[in-house]
Amino acid sequence: MDELKQDCLFCKIIRGEVPSYTVFENDDVKAFLDISQVTKGHTLVVPKKHLVNFFDYSQEDAARFLQYIPVISQAIKKSDPKIKGLNVEVNNGEVAGQVVMHSHIHLIPRYSENDDMVIPHVNHADEYDEERYNSVANAIKNNF
Repeated sequence: MDELKQDCLFCKIIRGEVPSYTVFENDDVKAFLDISQVTKGHTLVVPKKHLVNFFDYSQEDAARFLQYIPVISQAIKKSDPKIKGLNVEVNNGEVAGQVVMHSHIHLIPRYSENDDMVIPHVNHADEYDEERYNSVANAIKNNF
């Protein structure tokens, strides 16, 4: 196990110091049920390397850890014929809602449009024109 931290909750789960309901594990990742169970089957996928969030990932880290998202997602869907969809959620940084500062991906099964899970989104399209869109796009492009 690469570079685990002593005081990180998810590192403790990876080391087996804190119990979890593991659904998948290999040398690269551990996937376990989120204790909150936003919906039944809500699973966290955690790299077995302490990375705070996606801002810390190298391309090699992404290739190594993110390749399991489809495999775990498919197993979740197959686990219950009532599952109609799946939200894949990543919170990067406290301002984005990240609570545990160890990279993790939420796989949240969706059973219906009325399953009490609400994802608020705001539409600011009316505040943008072609010039503003191009300005934002170029600011991002210039950082590759």
